[in-house]
Amino acid sequence: MGSPPHFYRFTGKILPWLSLLCALLIATGLWGGLVEAPADYQQGDSFRIIYVHVPSAWMSLFVYVVMAVCGAIGLIWHMKNAEVIAISSAPIGASFTFLALVTGSLWGKPMWGSWWVWDARLTSELILLFLYLGVIGLYAAIEDKRTASRAVAILALVGLVNIPIIHYSVEWWNTLHQGPTVTKFDKPSIHVSMLIPLLLMAGGFKLFYLISVLIRARGELIERESNSNWVSELLEKR
Repeated sequence: MGSPPHFYRFTGKILPWLSLLCALLIATGLWGGLVEAPADYQQGDSFRIIYVHVPSAWMSLFVYVVMAVCGAIGLIWHMKNAEVIAISSAPIGASFTFLALVTGSLWGKPMWGSWWVWDARLTSELILLFLYLGVIGLYAAIEDKRTASRAVAILALVGLVNIPIIHYSVEWWNTLHQGPTVTKFDKPSIHVSMLIPLLLMAGGFKLFYLISVLIRARGELIERESNSNWVSELLEKR
């Protein structure tokens, strides 16, 4: 997968199948969460926003880690595909982070009585959004893309310190945000009828990220390799 032409051809073959599976998971998860799952005994139907909020929050962290790891691979081994995946992940991760903040705000208003509080979890998640935007802006500001990739990789690696802060903020500080429910080691604090749709949505969101990053990476590769023979042959066939 380190070869740009092989990567381009292989991802073109699997994208339709990934898209089909993604649509199936999200449709099933939404049906289970919005229709079949019972209302929460305390929050009523307002809890159903978790089927978008929680997967978005999980993905905001997951995508950042992927971006930083790929950036490190690009720095150490100078792999072009890793650099492409790293920068292609940034706008997607920013979108997930923004969605998590917005849906969390919509959830917080009826639960906490406020759209926003400077809670440790919320504040660190907002910082994550700024880190994503910083990566996007830095990459756009540097004309040479290999140099830009190295610069954003360093920024992404520095920003990794924020990931454990977000994850453990509800345990380290006294926050309004509720503690972990699904990832508890002993037993999830959520009924199975609510948990299964949530896990389906989480799987669907991960596939959505994979599809989106592959599409963006294919376009970035074409732009970077525009003068190579394999791109010329590809354009001739089309």
